[in-house]
Amino acid sequence: MKKSNAIIITAGYLDSDNGKTAHGLIRGTERFNILGVIDQKKAGKDAGEVLDGKNRGIPVYASLKEFAKKSKKKATFCIIGVATKGGVLPKELQVMLREAITNGYSIVNGLHDYVSDHADLVALAKKKKVKIIDVRKPKKFKDLHFWSGDIKEVKCPKIAVLGTDCALGKRTTTRFLTEAMKAAGYKAEMIYTGQTGWMQGAKYGFIFDSTLNDFISGEMEHAIVQCWREEKPDIIFIEGQSSLRNPSGPAGAEWIISAAANAAVLQHNPARKKYKGLEDYPATIPAIKDEIDLIKQYGAPTVALTVNTMKMKEADARTYAAEQERELGIPVLLPLEDGVERLVEVFKKMIKKK
Repeated sequence: MKKSNAIIITAGYLDSDNGKTAHGLIRGTERFNILGVIDQKKAGKDAGEVLDGKNRGIPVYASLKEFAKKSKKKATFCIIGVATKGGVLPKELQVMLREAITNGYSIVNGLHDYVSDHADLVALAKKKKVKIIDVRKPKKFKDLHFWSGDIKEVKCPKIAVLGTDCALGKRTTTRFLTEAMKAAGYKAEMIYTGQTGWMQGAKYGFIFDSTLNDFISGEMEHAIVQCWREEKPDIIFIEGQSSLRNPSGPAGAEWIISAAANAAVLQHNPARKKYKGLEDYPATIPAIKDEIDLIKQYGAPTVALTVNTMKMKEADARTYAAEQERELGIPVLLPLEDGVERLVEVFKKMIKKK
């Protein structure tokens, strides 16, 4: 895949949860060559250092003008790197997009609010002869798939990377697992189910939350079967969304049942007791053992627990991981801190059994 030069706009949210699209692209993408991030609050710093203290050679600029003045390379695309509340395109971002289009940038948007629905931006894009790519825009009916049972053709292990809530880093862990197996000499593929996975360059997948409910199982199956037929991978990792018991959008059953997952990796943040954004709702995130039991009832054993350490001291997170590993009898890892290489042996054994 030939990379296109791109910049990311985060509008002051680079160091917040809202910047998770930017965070994924900063960690790595095969689709774009990220030349910089536009964020007035963190200008002058390296985007990687802002994210997790690791310099990645991606400078942060205060404005598009500063980028154009200081960067030695030109960008073709301007990517919206934030997830806004309700997925709307706020006026502050619309102003930045107008400036970007005026200066000849094509737009990549992962929000529910499509740039192509804003007549003024569309007219300007036509005038400047640039593209508008709304990643979340649903497929047309003729391009959608019903579940068919063809998933039975897929002979390699399929691993569902699930979570106990949304916004836990499931996509990042899925990507880490795929990369770890490739580094170990195996042919591994990732099935994306969100807009950032596509932006990072995953070849197979679909946008889960923009797909009509009747077609979710079929689109899941189609992506995996197409991947199997074209690539014949040794193992497939499927990016999860939300959680099985999140009241605002339960998800996960399709990964286990429709995708016929052979096993699950479960991501969890011990510091989070209530579902994100539902802190006032009378529902709490269940105990890990209960969630693992529920996943098993759906039909997949959980072979590892991965820990998101947000709002935790590292020492506390490591103590938690050690305790859970003893209690659950499965590997418990801190992906961002330690990587996921420990799990390579687990998946090697699954591949050999297949």
